[in-house]
Parts: sequence; C-alpha cells; structure tokens
Amino acid sequence: KAYCDEQMSKTEAKKAELEEDTAKLNSKIATSAAKKSELEVQVKELEGELAALAKEQAEMDKIRQETHASYETAKADLELGLSGVRKALGILRDYYCGGGGAAAAAAMLQDGSSIGALMQQPAKPEKHSKAEGVGTSIIGILEV
Repeated sequence: KAYCDEQMSKTEAKKAELEEDTAKLNSKIATSAAKKSELEVQVKELEGELAALAKEQAEMDKIRQETHASYETAKADLELGLSGVRKALGILRDYYCGGGGAAAAAAMLQDGSSIGALMQQPAKPEKHSKAEGVGTSIIGILEV
C-alpha cells in the first residue's frame, strides 16, 4: 500500500504540474490569438493605405505625363518662335549694320518662291537711306 500511495502522490504531483503547464500554454495561445487578431486588423489597414498610395501614385503619374506632353508641345512652339526671332535679328543686323547695297535689300525680301512670284517689290526710291539710330533700338528690343 505504501508503494501505491507513493506512486499516487507522484502521479498527482505530475498531473498538477502538467495541468499548470497546460494552463500556461493555453494562456499563451489566447495571448497569441489576440495578437494575431490585432495584427490582422493592422494588415488590413496597411493594405488599404497601400492601395490608396498606389492609386495616388497612378494619378500623379498620369498628371506628370499630361504635364510633360504639354511641356513638349510648348517647348517646340517656343523653340520655333525663338528661331524666328534669331533669324529676324540676323536679317536686321545685316540690313542695319551690314554693308548695305543689294544684299541688304534682298535680306528684307520674303524668300518664299510662291509669294515672290505673286508679289513684286516696287522699285527702290532714289532718296532711300537707312535709318541709323532706329536699327540699334529695334535690335536692342528684340534681344531683350
């Protein structure tokens, strides 16, 4: 009987120890489940934020593409206008500051062959002379 009592007390102690371990593990499981639920909520929130960021990025990319297209169009127009102003400056410099004569008079003519055939320039007046001060002021205005 002593052996049985000893074994029963050892068994009861082991059983109590195992039940305590089970309770601790169940507590850990419950804590982990609560953390898991919290993390799942956070994941859903972060996924929503990521989706919103992706949508905003797509909108910004679209706006950037539209802005870039507008810039390219405006740039081409401005470069065309700038080349025209440069050409006009060259012609005015040749006319007002150059050697004069037939080359300067020809520089002021339009060089389109269809326009030249339709429109004839009148003969140069005999008393024509270049206005010296006006040329520099016109060129100065265009250079600004």
